[in-house]
Amino acid sequence: MITLEPDLASCAQTVAKREYEHIMRELLRTGKENKELHESLETLKLFLESTDFGKLRSEYEKYLLEGKRVRLYLRKVEGHIEHTLDISQPIERGADGSGLHQE
Repeated sequence: MITLEPDLASCAQTVAKREYEHIMRELLRTGKENKELHESLETLKLFLESTDFGKLRSEYEKYLLEGKRVRLYLRKVEGHIEHTLDISQPIERGADGSGLHQE
């Protein structure tokens, strides 16, 4: 399963492209066969090629505008991508920089 966190500055498509490029660089850098990374790369490729990003953005953008955290979970099932959205309150930072989770 792949987890993406779009925000107001970077939509799901942008975040997925960045993750795809990151995995590709990692595979090229190591030069080793890594089944897990290859599967993630294939999942992201299919997601980027088959998703209606305007429709997807309309599913989560309102939550971002409300200041909520959005997580998008992707998994490849029988040759297609299934996605699940998780909406939660954002993590607030304390004066010391520690993460304070708001419920």
